[in-house]
Amino acid sequence: MTPVRLLLCDDHAVVRAGLRALLSSADGIEVVGEAATGEEALAMAARLSPDVVLMDLQLDGGMDGVTATRRLTSECGGTGPRVLVLTMFDTDADITRAIEAGATGYLLKAEQPDELFTAIRHAASGRTALSAPVADRLMTRLRSPSPTLSPREHEFLGQLARGSGNREIARALFISEATVKTHLGRIYGKLGVETRAGAVAVAKERRLLD
Repeated sequence: MTPVRLLLCDDHAVVRAGLRALLSSADGIEVVGEAATGEEALAMAARLSPDVVLMDLQLDGGMDGVTATRRLTSECGGTGPRVLVLTMFDTDADITRAIEAGATGYLLKAEQPDELFTAIRHAASGRTALSAPVADRLMTRLRSPSPTLSPREHEFLGQLARGSGNREIARALFISEATVKTHLGRIYGKLGVETRAGAVAVAKERRLLD
């Protein structure tokens, strides 16, 4: 059996070393390289032609894991490596952004080794691989109705999508910055997110933006 060629991308050297040591015990998986940044992952993927890139979402430096995933999956015309996210973060916004960027799977770093090995093999063959908590969150999202936002909250989302800061939003909508923070808190709560980027990502996914 031809082994799955795997490229690791994580900005922590200790994590990469631990993963390499762990994966060396797995049948049918060969670690062909390690990258510490998104830019390194792109360059090494072009040079090494891995079957799967095991990608962390939070990377130091310029390019995060989502951007690296999008470029790996879109710039090769469908012939590039599969990307399997391995992260500590399981928020709706993180999951949505990674999947929209083209990730084949989404795993949490709390996974058992055998589950990680299986997910890598599944990803190599194009099969979706999700941690159980991630799959549960996605199913809950699919079963739950879209949040109801007021017309005013839709205005706020539009401002967020344009990249406006709190002061700019306050000026555009003729309100105080304190009122802006109050509205943003309500929007975050309805969308199940904690950041502006997360709110925009979920709003786009649920087609809440005009």
